[in-house]
Amino acid sequence: MTSAEPEPTSSERGWAERVWSQLTVGLLDRVPREQRDTDADFRRRRIVSAATLVIGAVGLALSLRMDRDSPWFSAAALGVAAIWFAGALASGRLHAGRISVSGQLRRPVLPPILLGAALAGIFVAGAFVTREVPFLADQAKSVLQFAEHGALPLLAVTTLLSGIAEEFFFRGALYAAVRAPHQVLVTTVAYAIATALTGNLMLAFSAAVLGFITGLQRRSTGGIVAPILTHVTWSMSMLFLLPLVF
Repeated sequence: MTSAEPEPTSSERGWAERVWSQLTVGLLDRVPREQRDTDADFRRRRIVSAATLVIGAVGLALSLRMDRDSPWFSAAALGVAAIWFAGALASGRLHAGRISVSGQLRRPVLPPILLGAALAGIFVAGAFVTREVPFLADQAKSVLQFAEHGALPLLAVTTLLSGIAEEFFFRGALYAAVRAPHQVLVTTVAYAIATALTGNLMLAFSAAVLGFITGLQRRSTGGIVAPILTHVTWSMSMLFLLPLVF
């Protein structure tokens, strides 16, 4: 007869609950929204968002299909980021968002950063499995080759600005251009399809997962700060950690 596993102590349960609370605040608990678009503003937002989505998706596909040693890759990637930024700002007012902490509404900072780090850890763990599957490993390596051929500081800046710009548009402008309750689904699918046009399935899968998580954050907080912090924490972690795996 085997002995039963020891029950977690109260301190262990308390630590786990605190970690879980930090990871999910701003993800599952929704705060009230105060601002709504007029019908005219909503129509304009939809037109601008649709045009930006098409132009940005084409630009993203072209930039990631460039030669890995092209000196123009960073310029092209920054150009795509500029498209996302311009479309988001032209679409209308964007909101920072808030989370409820101890009964008070505050800007989300630490929880989305922790969530991005946790998500990066999951992806790194998955990378050890992915590298054993030749097709998937080749897909991942094709993206990492940009880091091998480019200057890392410039690539880091490009990655940072691209992540911010994508959240400005997809979880900012595009999210606000979709009627409830389909915003999370539509923006996640649109983000995954736009990324899939690059021809890289691993990027498309990553976009689907990240888009769903940040979409939930946008729905819960009412703004783009939490999605931005989670996205850039995840993407910067991937930039520096994935080359160690592959």
